[in-house]
Amino acid sequence: MRILGITIPNNKHLDIALTSLYGIGVSRANKILRKAKVPSYLRSEELTPDQENNIRKIIEIMQIEGALKREVASNIKRLKDIKVYRGVRHSRRLPVRGQRTKTNSRTVRGNVRKTMASGRRKESKT
Repeated sequence: MRILGITIPNNKHLDIALTSLYGIGVSRANKILRKAKVPSYLRSEELTPDQENNIRKIIEIMQIEGALKREVASNIKRLKDIKVYRGVRHSRRLPVRGQRTKTNSRTVRGNVRKTMASGRRKESKT
């Protein structure tokens, strides 16, 4: 089954398989299936064409995938342009939602430290 150019996995239950679409989580997938009157335990290969079309109609109304990504990017750009605190944090690549930065957020700050095994190098046998 393909929706908006994305293949839905056949080997997973529908409530989990629909989460392969950007913007659909488990709770939203369950709402979609309830609205389409399709049981969540079915797999996408077991759907009838009528059930498939019902799911597709409901999903096409929602803003997901490319449109949602563009909206999120434009929201972040707007925050940066008006130079609010959250926008400044985005532009400096720091945590935005109030997390501490003294000990955590190394990956966001670019300060990734790799642990060393032991200080000794293995001897090469030559």
